Amino acid sequence: MAHHADAKRALDERGYKGQLVRGDNPLKLFEKPVRDRIVDSYYWKEQCFGLNAATLLDRATELSFVGGTYGVAQRPTPFLCLAFKLLQIVPDKEIILFYLEQEEYKYLRVLAAFYIRLAWEKDEEVYATLEPYLTDSRKLKRRTREGWALTYVDDFIDDLLLKSRVCATTLPKINPRLFLEDEDRLEPRISALGGELEELDGEDEEEDESNGEVEEVNGPVNGREHEADGSDEEMVGG
Repeated sequence: MAHHADAKRALDERGYKGQLVRGDNPLKLFEKPVRDRIVDSYYWKEQCFGLNAATLLDRATELSFVGGTYGVAQRPTPFLCLAFKLLQIVPDKEIILFYLEQEEYKYLRVLAAFYIRLAWEKDEEVYATLEPYLTDSRKLKRRTREGWALTYVDDFIDDLLLKSRVCATTLPKINPRLFLEDEDRLEPRISALGGELEELDGEDEEEDESNGEVEEVNGPVNGREHEADGSDEEMVGG
């Protein structure tokens, strides 16, 4: 109960003196109905009690699926509870990057990515930090309201950068990448498929050239056929 009261106190505007994210209490990045479900949930009360940035790592490595809320009662997933706890702790960026870089724990990685998209305020920093992980094609289990679905790490990262709502959470607005490039705040992104695309373009050019040669060869032949046809008609007509 003490932990429950502590969470309520963190959401009380009169008593909040912690770090601000986007100029406000970071816990308010989650909508009130979701916040209420989290602090009332069993997982929050039993598994998130007294967690700090180090001990939260142990919980995060135990995650086995992502998701927001599920079921008729819209219960919060452990993933969402731990993201909420991160917003309560507001760890240093170095710690979040450490989470993100852990190759062995894919759910820890996407948890860190979700937090970055929520809490980091510079759009170009969000893109530059998350885009390298668009090459991570490992599978993820996702808990939905109705059941289960399959997704991938790169798809989850892509959703964070392109969608306005992920895991029952409305994400802060982010400028499109092209806008940031036009503002010289971000370098143009080099696709990981760039080399393969260049090879395909080369193959297409070679194919076009070979088709052109065939047309040149066929052209005069067809012309001669027409001439022959014409002469035959004249002969018939004569």
